[in-house]
Amino acid sequence: QVQLVESGGGLVQAGDSLRLSCAASGLTFSTYNMAWFRQAPGKEREFVGVIAWNGDRTYSEVLKGRFTISRDNAKNTMYLRMNLLKPEDTAVYYCAARLRSGGDYDYWGQGTQVTVSS
Repeated sequence: QVQLVESGGGLVQAGDSLRLSCAASGLTFSTYNMAWFRQAPGKEREFVGVIAWNGDRTYSEVLKGRFTISRDNAKNTMYLRMNLLKPEDTAVYYCAARLRSGGDYDYWGQGTQVTVSS
């Protein structure tokens, strides 16, 4: 079955950088559009960015410039590089996958916690 497993979260200080990974299995990774979302305590889930099967990237306007998404199809893995982290970046970060360019995501990971201390 399809599995998306996030890793790389943890406790960091404001201004630090962190790289999250999303390892995919059970699907043809290179054909999927892969995305990152996050959810802070008491808030709705928020779109972070997406990298299409062809490498095109779209980011949340709020996060663009500090966050970078990449993928390695040979490793079936997507990454999220986060720079200049702020306490408000504290959230559970989720990866998601879908075949279509729009609509609901087909698969979700279990999430990884990122906590940024001030």
